[in-house]
Amino acid sequence: MLQTLSRPPGARAPSRADAMVEAVRKAALSDLAPVVREVDAGGLYPEAALRAFGAAGAYAAHLPAGGPAGAADLWGAIQASAAAGEHCLSTAFCMWCQDALAWYIACSDNGALRAALGQLVASGTLLGGTGLSNPMKTFFGIETIRLKGERVPGGYRVRGALPWVSNLGPSHCFGAVFARPEGRYAMAVIRCGAEGVALVEGGRFLALDGSGTYGVQLRDAFVPDEDLLADPIDAYLKRIRAGFVLMQTGMGIGLVRACIALMRDVAGSLGHVNRYLDVQPDDLAGRLGVLESEIEALSATPFDPGPAYWRRVIEARLATSELAVAAAHNAMLHCGARGYVASGEAQRRLREAYFVAIVTPAVKQLKKMLAEMDR
Repeated sequence: MLQTLSRPPGARAPSRADAMVEAVRKAALSDLAPVVREVDAGGLYPEAALRAFGAAGAYAAHLPAGGPAGAADLWGAIQASAAAGEHCLSTAFCMWCQDALAWYIACSDNGALRAALGQLVASGTLLGGTGLSNPMKTFFGIETIRLKGERVPGGYRVRGALPWVSNLGPSHCFGAVFARPEGRYAMAVIRCGAEGVALVEGGRFLALDGSGTYGVQLRDAFVPDEDLLADPIDAYLKRIRAGFVLMQTGMGIGLVRACIALMRDVAGSLGHVNRYLDVQPDDLAGRLGVLESEIEALSATPFDPGPAYWRRVIEARLATSELAVAAAHNAMLHCGARGYVASGEAQRRLREAYFVAIVTPAVKQLKKMLAEMDR
C-alpha cells in the first residue's frame, strides 16, 4: 500500500488551511488506507473515512465567510481531497461531491438553509452529492434536462430521473436542477429519504464502485421552499461554477502524486531499463508543480465573473485530466508486469485516471467549451 508523502511531488508552500490538510492526511492513513482494496474491488463506501475528514474540517475550509458574497479560497479543500486521492480516487471523488454540496448551500441566498443544513454538510454530519452532471451538459448543448418541476403551495413538485448521482445513501441529500414550465430553471437540495425519491442500484463500473453512486428517480417528489437554492439560477450558476469545476482538480492532483510515487518506488529495481522510457517521474512532477501553482492562484478568486478567468478555470481542469491519464499510463509502463496483476497499484490508478477524464465536465466537453469560447 502506498504511504502518503510528507511533502508530495509538486506540493506548493503551506496554505492557511495546512493544519486541516495535515489532519486529513492522518485520517487517510488510519481510516482510508487499510480499506482501499475493499473500496476498489468490493465497492465499499468509505463512510467512516469521509466522516473523519469532515471532523477534520475538510468540507468547511472553502466556504465563503459571512454569507454567499464573502471571501472564499478553495485551495484547502483541493489539497484535502488530493491527500485522500493519493490513496484512493473513489474517496477523493466523494469528497468533491461533499465539497460541492456544501458550496452550493453556502453560496445560496437562502439564509435558513445555510444556517441549518449547511452546517450539517460542512461538518460531514450529513453526507451528500451533486446531481449537476445532466444540467451541466444541458447548458452546453450536449443533453436535455432530465428533471422538471412546477410550483405548488410551499414548494415544488419535481419529477424525472438522473442515471448517476454519487456520494449517496438512504439518509443523504444532493443538489439538483429542474426545469420550470415558465421557461427557466430552479435548483434545490433533494433529500434521499423524502417521499417520492427513490435510489436505484446501477451497473458495475471499471472503477469508482465505492463512490455511493445510484440512479435517482423522482416521482412527484415535494421539495419545500426551505430547501431551495435558487430560482431562477442564472446569476447563482455563475457564482458556483468555478468552485464546481476547480474543486475536481484535487482528485487528479492526488492521483498524479501517487503515480509519481509508484514510478520512484520501482526505480531501484527497474531504473536501469526504465531510464529509456520517454517520461520520467521528475518530468511529471515538474508539470504537476506548474499546474498546482495555477490552480492555487485560481482558487483564491472563485467568484471572479470575468471570461478570461473562466477560461483559465476550464484550461486548468482540462490539464488536470490530461496529466492524470499521462501519469497513470507512464506509471504502468514503469511498473511493468508487477503493475499489471489484478492486485497491482498501477492498474488501479490507470482505471481511476480515466474517471478524471470522463466525469462531467469530461475532456470532450471541456474542449467543446474552449472551442465555443474561441468562436
